[in-house]
Amino acid sequence: MFSQSEENYIKAMYHLAANSKKGISTNAIANKLDTKASSVTDMIKKLSEKEVVVYKKYQGVTLTEFGKKTAVSIIRKHRLWEVFLVDKLNFSWDEVHEVAEQLEHIKSPKLINELDAFLGYPKRDPHGDPIPDSEGNLQVIEKSLLSTFKKGEQGVCVGVDDSSSEFLQFLDKQGIALGKQIKVLNIEPFDGSLQIEINQEELTISNKIASNLYMQKSR
Repeated sequence: MFSQSEENYIKAMYHLAANSKKGISTNAIANKLDTKASSVTDMIKKLSEKEVVVYKKYQGVTLTEFGKKTAVSIIRKHRLWEVFLVDKLNFSWDEVHEVAEQLEHIKSPKLINELDAFLGYPKRDPHGDPIPDSEGNLQVIEKSLLSTFKKGEQGVCVGVDDSSSEFLQFLDKQGIALGKQIKVLNIEPFDGSLQIEINQEELTISNKIASNLYMQKSR
């Protein structure tokens, strides 16, 4: 029903909508997909005709319920393929995103449901993001960015905001991974860098790194 390009737009708009209480601007979509605003305008027209989005002048674009359902289906496929690549084909977590970007466009619902069953119905992908079930439901957990932690607070790393290969490779070098316990020992007032304890060792990380690590705070 949708082309690969259309699906990329739908997924991008879904992610942008999660961080916006208002409609999504064409410029935001263009920046997200690294394309021209004129191309976005043309695509919005196509998706409007397919009842995926609603566009209102000066208010931006919003996904319809059908559009949201379509986006969640694409995300489900993407995250299941990431789990498959890591668990069954020995890919590392920094290698899977681009491959899953290609695999997410496979249309067969039976294949995806069988893949889900084969993997044991995983709840989260290798980056800690929740995987929608076949009904589109997401298991949401309470999480906070490490950059919001105060001195002395600690928790478990449960996800990343930046899933680029460069960032994930950096985390690997530092021994930072999902499931790791991290404690904030000190925060530098000048630049917000954090001195943390992880793997029974002390490490200093920038505020930018901390702003891309999701934590489940210890009570």
